[in-house]
Amino acid sequence: MGQAGTAEAAVRYLRSGKALAVEALPRPELRCVREDERAPVDPAEFRRVLGNFATGVTVVTAPGAPGEAPAGFACQSFSSLSLDPPLVAFMVGRTSTTWPRIARAGVFCVNVLSADQDALCRAFAVSGADKFAGVPHDPAPASGSPRLAGSLAWIDCTIHAVHTGGDHLIVVGRVDALGTGSGEAPLLFHRGRFL
Repeated sequence: MGQAGTAEAAVRYLRSGKALAVEALPRPELRCVREDERAPVDPAEFRRVLGNFATGVTVVTAPGAPGEAPAGFACQSFSSLSLDPPLVAFMVGRTSTTWPRIARAGVFCVNVLSADQDALCRAFAVSGADKFAGVPHDPAPASGSPRLAGSLAWIDCTIHAVHTGGDHLIVVGRVDALGTGSGEAPLLFHRGRFL
């Protein structure tokens, strides 16, 4: 019996009423650092040290609501997550003004930027501007999210889950379509600058 067959058998068993009730584990105690407590790590030092880890740079986009421009923001905290099912994840600050628009759309496209797209990244890092002005793009096949011209790759997704992670949200997307673009090498960010 394959994985799908095992899952179907488990669902039939649970629906039959024969399954024993299982108590949920107690929730872990969560708390914030109080005013009189020192944070375990200085934020500036945290940023300096982790800046030594080179990351790729992406722009996450979503279609706009009717009569509204598309949404998008620069994101360097992106990762593949699972092969089966195909899942990816990105992290976005809770204070992002673009995230609510992407959440409402329920879909997004991750555009992996090419080495020559640092100016495009800077344009999408600005808050409140018309980020798509003069930016060539076409609709991704599954979601209709903007697929940026010249990107190294694109991943078209449906929002699968959202989890909290400190001052960020962890957004998990189920991959519906993907492909490579015309770029040759990735845009990298290391120690506060593009490589």
